[in-house]
Amino acid sequence: METIGALNAFVVTAETRSFVRAGEALGVSASAIGKTIARLEKRLGVRLFHRNTRSIAITAEGAMFLERCRRIFGELEAAEQELSQSMAAPRGRLRVSLPLAGMLFMPTITKFMQAFPEVTIDLDFTDRLVDVIEEGFDVVVRTGEISDSRLMMRTLGKFSHRIVGSSDYFARFGTPLKPQDLSAHTCLHHKYPSSGKLERWPLRDDADAAKLDLPISSMASTLEPLISMAEAGLGVACLPLFTVGKQIAEGKLVSVLAEHVEDIGEFRILWPSSRQLSPKIQALVTFMAENLFRP
Repeated sequence: METIGALNAFVVTAETRSFVRAGEALGVSASAIGKTIARLEKRLGVRLFHRNTRSIAITAEGAMFLERCRRIFGELEAAEQELSQSMAAPRGRLRVSLPLAGMLFMPTITKFMQAFPEVTIDLDFTDRLVDVIEEGFDVVVRTGEISDSRLMMRTLGKFSHRIVGSSDYFARFGTPLKPQDLSAHTCLHHKYPSSGKLERWPLRDDADAAKLDLPISSMASTLEPLISMAEAGLGVACLPLFTVGKQIAEGKLVSVLAEHVEDIGEFRILWPSSRQLSPKIQALVTFMAENLFRP
């Protein structure tokens, strides 16, 4: 900051051709301006001004240095304007980590991009536990409990699961009326890609339903294949309602045993607490919270 002050004193002196007028412009004495210029000349090893008792004149080296200083201050002013503009409206690159099921968020993400065209979205899909700060993410959307104290968090909403199959499938194999009936059905399972373990179907504890050893007919590490298999009549799957709500409404899938399924899901959006909540992050957090689970 001391160097910037000295450069500013030099520029004003060069433009006013007077220590007195430069001091008046900067609110200091002419003596202070003279001493600042002298220290700057000593540090640079060149004379910036010719001085006599009545006036000062810039040297050739001073004129060259003046042009460079003007460019420096021009860049500083441009940087300030750019930062001010970025703080006034959402814009710039936004790096977002979504779970693999996040492809089903795309209608909401697409609407956000349409609403904020100056924000460039960089999406990364993974179910692994990313290090938000070390890997340089601006925003992360995840389910489950979050224990990282370095992160700020906002709940986007809760979601329930539904056990679904096609009407053709149930016509051929019968509709399960109680959880125990699932033992005789073709069950399609979601597999966690990070561990290879199968996701537990969130059946309530009544009648030992939660302890059922469900048949494993097929499995997939993402939800879209399970939805396709269920629609094709290849079996029943337990899926988040927000991923199959449209198919249920259109009659492509039928929900069964809804009263035996507990609501356990919750999506959270997280961002580094050490990072100022910029307009682009604020815009995405607010937009996702208000629109992700809107009917």
